[in-house]
Amino acid sequence: MRRAAPLALVVVSLTGSAAAAKPAAPRLLGLHVTNGSTPFLGDGTMLATVSPNGDGFRDAAHVFFRLDEPARVGLAVVQTDTARSDPEDASTAIVQRLAPRRFGRGAGELVWTPRRSIAPRTYVLRLTVSGPGGRRVYGVGAPGAPPRGPVVRVQGIDAGFLKPSYAPGEAASVTVATDAKTLTLQVFAYGGGTFPSVRDLRTSGQAMTAAARVDWRAHRDAPAAIQFVRPGDWPSGLYFLRVSAADGRVGYAPLIVRPRLLGRRRVAVVLATQTWQAYNFTDENGDGWGDSWYVSGRNRSVDLTRPFLDFGLPFRFHDWDLTFLTWLQQTGKQVDFLSDEDVDAVPSGDELAQRYDLVVFPGHEEYVTEHELDVVTRFRNLGGNLAYLAANNVFWQVRVAPPLMTKVKLWRDAGRPEAALVGAQYVGSNHGAVQLPFTVTGAASAPWLFAGTGLQNGSTFGRYGIEIDATGPASPPGTIVLARIPDLLGPGRSAEMTYYETPSGAKVFDAGALDFASSATQQPVSTLLENLWARLSQP
Repeated sequence: MRRAAPLALVVVSLTGSAAAAKPAAPRLLGLHVTNGSTPFLGDGTMLATVSPNGDGFRDAAHVFFRLDEPARVGLAVVQTDTARSDPEDASTAIVQRLAPRRFGRGAGELVWTPRRSIAPRTYVLRLTVSGPGGRRVYGVGAPGAPPRGPVVRVQGIDAGFLKPSYAPGEAASVTVATDAKTLTLQVFAYGGGTFPSVRDLRTSGQAMTAAARVDWRAHRDAPAAIQFVRPGDWPSGLYFLRVSAADGRVGYAPLIVRPRLLGRRRVAVVLATQTWQAYNFTDENGDGWGDSWYVSGRNRSVDLTRPFLDFGLPFRFHDWDLTFLTWLQQTGKQVDFLSDEDVDAVPSGDELAQRYDLVVFPGHEEYVTEHELDVVTRFRNLGGNLAYLAANNVFWQVRVAPPLMTKVKLWRDAGRPEAALVGAQYVGSNHGAVQLPFTVTGAASAPWLFAGTGLQNGSTFGRYGIEIDATGPASPPGTIVLARIPDLLGPGRSAEMTYYETPSGAKVFDAGALDFASSATQQPVSTLLENLWARLSQP
């Protein structure tokens, strides 16, 4: 027994040494968030919807927790757009900080009251807990994974149509989500210049309907659908439903009016509605990340009926479409406006060729179904003319089963490289870091295009880039390089504007730069487009 005592003392000594080790970092237990009022549909333990309009209803996010040790707790409001290599490294997206506060062991609460001017979207609340034992961070997790910190949805007015286009007289349904008590709805036709923005609602949008007030008090806790029938005399075009509240919140929902029967005009302008949704970073599932494959590879499908982020205007709408629509109106062009869905609904390329001489894709026509590609290719093979006014067209194959669009594979990997139809293929992107002028190279080969522009071989014009195309192995025989931006993305990676004709008489133009149409109203591009239109709009 006496011999055992030293061993016992040694054991006690080791135990005492362990007790003196550095304590662990403090932990937050029972972490959850509320809006201090009734939840909106979809809210849960880690998601709360707020509307900071000062009416005392859902104005702030309340974060509750318990600490296992005294600690300082700080909060950062993080805006996420795209995935980062290190999900915790979101410092560039911090929009607001709350200074760390000292809390004792037990229950604690932090309150974030967003400023009224903050953009409606979801934000991740990153909490940093510091104590003698170190620190822990609760917050930004991986896209598509359960959130590691509270997520707060700052609600504006979200509005989205169930379809991208409607024919005259057809009943149109729009889903609206907001907790405003009353709403004012009004439809505007795009009227040239800058479409009415959140700050300026009285610019160039032409009102097509009187303002209608709707009592929304019964729908403050969940989205609801509104159905209306459009008058039959609206011309084919792009429209926006504007939904506004008395507290200043505004949301838009784009709407294409297609003709009752396709082919009323011999030129069709196809707006890239599927690309609009692929680049839509609206966070519907409330994990703090936009629901797009541009955010996470875990996403393979997107909902085509989602409202658009940024008050309802499609991502980069100004770069892809807006200025070209202005050019159409300023020059008096009469066209049929279609969505991707409308092209997909055409039974065959033969029918498309019966109805149109020219199909124009003014925007980023990146996502195309197999049937769309079949229809447009057959249209070209029958002598139909095509104009692609952006870049990176017909790149991805998608499958559409409403309301979902699913990314399948690159058309190149499916044995149908885009250059075989478009004339050029996607080269790459520098996200607009460097944009340079086109240098004319094809003035002698296509004098009709440059007539009246003052451009000749060696002349330069504009500043373009972002994403670019260039000729490739699949470019049709006789493809002409009209202009080039040499080495825009590095040695040998140039942007090329192309044109080719087929034995059947088809004429196909590709601008070669994503933002080419953004200069449509400027010279010499305006005249260049007039020349292109004159040649391609003829059968």
